[in-house]
Amino acid sequence: MAKIKYGQVGVGHPHASKISAYRESDEWDVVGVVEPDDQLRAKAQQQDAYRDVNWMTFEELLNVPDLQVVGVETKVAGLLDVAEQCIAADKHIHLDKPAGNDLALYRRILDEAARKHLAVQMGYMYRYNPGVVMLRDFLSRGWMGQPFELHAVMSKKMDASARQGMLQYIGGTMFDLGGHLIDLVVGFLGEPVKVHPFVQHSSPIDDGLRDNMLAVFEYPQATATIRTSLNEVEGFARRHLTLCGTEGTFHMQPLDDPEAKVAFSQPHGKYQKGYQDVTLPKYRRYVADVADLAQIVRGEKDANFSYEHDYAVQKSLFLACGLPVDGRA
Repeated sequence: MAKIKYGQVGVGHPHASKISAYRESDEWDVVGVVEPDDQLRAKAQQQDAYRDVNWMTFEELLNVPDLQVVGVETKVAGLLDVAEQCIAADKHIHLDKPAGNDLALYRRILDEAARKHLAVQMGYMYRYNPGVVMLRDFLSRGWMGQPFELHAVMSKKMDASARQGMLQYIGGTMFDLGGHLIDLVVGFLGEPVKVHPFVQHSSPIDDGLRDNMLAVFEYPQATATIRTSLNEVEGFARRHLTLCGTEGTFHMQPLDDPEAKVAFSQPHGKYQKGYQDVTLPKYRRYVADVADLAQIVRGEKDANFSYEHDYAVQKSLFLACGLPVDGRA
C-alpha cells in the first residue's frame, strides 16, 4: 500500500513536534516542512523531531506531486489563513488547536472542506485517550444512564517567562487549554444551551493574563464545569474528567497518563456493581490520531468528529472565554 504524502506548515505551535508521529508511522511519507521565520526554523532544526527533514516554501509544498495532507502547525494567529489556502488547494488538513481567532472564517473553511469532501482533523489531544474511548463506549451502551453532571480540569504552573507566550490570547488560559476539554464535553453532552464564563487573574505575577478560568455549560438535564489555570502546583497530576450519569460514575485522573475508576448501579459484563478500578493501556499522544487520519484519507472510514461538532467546540470555546461569537478573538 502506497504511503500517504504529508507536509507540515509551521513549527510555531506548541504541539508542532507531533510530526514525529507521522515520521515514525509506516503509513505516512513526510515530504517537507515549511517555516518562513528564520528564528523558528533554526530552533526547530535543533530538535530530533525535525532531523533531516526537507525544508521548503509553502508554494513548493503545495506543488509536491500527490501531496494529500497538510499539517497546519503555525502559531495560533496564523492557523486559519494557512488552512484556508490548503483547502483551496484541495488538500486534507490536520489543524492544530484552537481553530484560530476568527469564528466566521473557521465556519467558511469547514463549509468549503465539506463541499470538497476534505478532512479537517482537529488537534485536540484527548480524543483517542483510552479512558475517553472507554467512557464513550459505556455511554453508547447506555451503561451510564442519563448524564447529569460533568467536571473537567486542565491546569499547570507557568512562571513569568513562560506566561509571556500566553499573552497573545485575549481568551487567556481557557483559549489555550480549554479546547481539549470542551471537545470532550461537546462530544459527550452535545452543544450547550448556554455558557457561563468566569474570568480571573489570580497570580501575583502582574501581567494581566487571564490565568484562572471557569466555564459552566448548561444543558436541559445536565451541567458541566470546565476549569483551566496556570497557577496550580503539580497541575498535570490533577488533570481529570468526571462524568456522572443516573446509572454510573466515571472518573479519570490524570488525563495524560490515564488512570480511571467506574461505578455502576448494576453489573455489566466483566464490570461489577459499585466502584472498581479499570485497566487502561499506555497512552502516547497523537499516534491514534495519525492512524485514524490515514484511514479517513484512504476512504476506509468516515471521520468520527463531524464538521458541525468541531464548529460547536470552537463556538463553545469562544463563549467559555467570554468572547463574542460574531467577531475575532
